[in-house]
Amino acid sequence: MELQVVDGEALELAEAIFTKKFNETLVHQAVVTYMAGGRAGSKAQKNRSAVSGGGIKPWRQKGTGRARAGTIRSPLWRSGGVTFAASPRNYSKKINRKMYRSAMQSILAQLVRDERLVVIDALDISAPKTKDLIAKLNGLVDTTNVLLITAKVDNNVVLSSRNLHKCEVLTVSTLNPVSLIAHDKVVATREAMEKIQEWLS
Repeated sequence: MELQVVDGEALELAEAIFTKKFNETLVHQAVVTYMAGGRAGSKAQKNRSAVSGGGIKPWRQKGTGRARAGTIRSPLWRSGGVTFAASPRNYSKKINRKMYRSAMQSILAQLVRDERLVVIDALDISAPKTKDLIAKLNGLVDTTNVLLITAKVDNNVVLSSRNLHKCEVLTVSTLNPVSLIAHDKVVATREAMEKIQEWLS
């Protein structure tokens, strides 16, 4: 299976990867797992045992005419603890490596079928200028809602893309299912595609 490369020779694609049937259930699981892993889970509040003070009973149990109280840090009192206090938690989910790779293969295969994947020989930007990147993209795709995949970090490309709404730049090592499905078009360099195939094979 071959994919035409813009201004270059056709790239040979592994049929085991790029002819895979789209598995919506598996892709959904991979997306949920990735997004759950990005949650901080650091929300925290103090319950009545965590609030300082309140060690002594405010007044005796009987005879004062007031309601009984055991601590000034009761949730009913000002400066008391929170009734159902939030505590730090881990939101991460587990997905097998084989399942994750299969989901990525499924997404990439669908991108090829939908003609949303564009491969170029190289993405060279001489200086970090947004207009240079726009000029480069105008000859490739008809939108700025694009994901750029490079083999390694290119600071000129990263800096040039920061002013473009919905334009994202990733390397092969940071590629993820959420970014792949979030953009209208995906533009990858030949070297990046070769590394992706090596990773997913």
